[in-house]
Amino acid sequence: MSTEEFELIIVGAGPAGLCAAMYAGRGMLKAVLLERGVPGGELLNTEWVDDYPGFEHILGRELAQKMTAHAIAFGADIRQEHVESIARREDGIFEVVTSGGTTYEAPAVILTAGGTPHKLDVPGEYEYAGRGVSYCAVCDGAFFKGETIAVVGGGDAAVEEAEYLSRYAEKVYVIHRRDEFRASRILQERLFANPKIEVIWNKRVRELKGGPAGLEWIEMVDTVTGEELALKVSGCFIFIGFRPNTGLVTQHVDHDPSGYIITDERMMTSIPGLFAAGDLRMQLTRQVTTAVGDATTAAIAVEKFLKARKSGMPGASVGV
Repeated sequence: MSTEEFELIIVGAGPAGLCAAMYAGRGMLKAVLLERGVPGGELLNTEWVDDYPGFEHILGRELAQKMTAHAIAFGADIRQEHVESIARREDGIFEVVTSGGTTYEAPAVILTAGGTPHKLDVPGEYEYAGRGVSYCAVCDGAFFKGETIAVVGGGDAAVEEAEYLSRYAEKVYVIHRRDEFRASRILQERLFANPKIEVIWNKRVRELKGGPAGLEWIEMVDTVTGEELALKVSGCFIFIGFRPNTGLVTQHVDHDPSGYIITDERMMTSIPGLFAAGDLRMQLTRQVTTAVGDATTAAIAVEKFLKARKSGMPGASVGV
C-alpha cells in the first residue's frame, strides 16, 4: 500500500476527464487523472463524430487521441488505475482507493466516470455475450460482415449504431418495444432511408438462443397483442441506455431517480469538494460538447475552491 497526495484527482478519462485534466494543467494544479482503460471513454465506441465544433467529420478514436495529446501537452498526469472507492474524510480530504494498492489523496475530486450499458436481463444474454451479443458496434461490427443482425433499443445510440452496423451486415433489424423512437429526427431520417435496415415495432426481447457456435435466434413478444415470434440472427447489439457509474462514492451524494448526480452551477455535488462532469451528471442531454463544457466549469471551479480552502473560506460558498 502506498499514498500519494495531490490538489485534484480526476476519475475517468473520457472527454470530460481529459478536458478537466487539460484545464487543471493550464491552472498549474498538481492533479492526476485515473482511468482503468485507454483514455477516450465513449469516443472509443463511436466511429464518426460530426457534431463537435471544429471537426466536421472525425473518427471518435482520433478525437480521443487528440484530446489525450492535448491534455498531456499541458502536463496532464494520466495513470491507468482501477478506482474502487472515493471517500471524504472529516478533514475535507478525499481518499481515492485503487485496486493496485495506491491511495490517492486530495481536497478536490472531479468525477467523470461515465456509465455502464444497461442489460436486457433475459435468458441467454450473458451466455452469448461475446458470441453474438454485444454492446459495442465499433468493437464488434466487423465480425458480422454479410450477416443478419439485430439492434435493440430506440434512442440515439440504438439508431446511430444500427446505421453504422449496416456497413457490415447484409440486414439489420431494429427491435423497439414501442411504436416510435426517442432518437433525434435527423438520426431517424437516416435510418428510415437505409434499405438494409428494417424496424420491428412493439416487440420485447424475451430470450436469446443459440448453439455451440453462438447466437442463432431472438425470441420476442408483441407488447400489444402478446404474440410470440422468433427472429433468426447471428448478432444482437443492445443499446437501451446506461447506468451512471456513481457507486464509487461511498457517502451519499444527491441524485435523481435514475441515479444521475445532481450538481450546482459550478458542477459541485452535495459533498463539498466533489465535482461531477459528463454523462453521470443530471442534465438535459449528454453529448461530447456538454461533457467538455461541464469539465471546463468544474476545473475552473476547483481552482477557486482550493484557493478558498487555503484562505479558510467555506468552499461551498465560493462562486465561479
